Amino acid sequence: MDEAEFYKKLGKRIKILRENAHLTQEKLAEKSGISLDYLGKIEVNINKPGLKTLIKLSDALDIPFKDIFDFE
Repeated sequence: MDEAEFYKKLGKRIKILRENAHLTQEKLAEKSGISLDYLGKIEVNINKPGLKTLIKLSDALDIPFKDIFDFE
């Protein structure tokens, strides 16, 4: 898997996790302390989130950090 494919899958995974948690983009952005614009761009593979952002998202989603990377 190359970098582009990784971030595409990551964005889709974050969107799925958010929807499974019954959260809007607005609510997840608020809970994680990131901007709505940034979150939206992560989900559609425009922005590439760093480690700190991924930790904030996993905490806000109340999931183990490793679950963000469960692409299968």
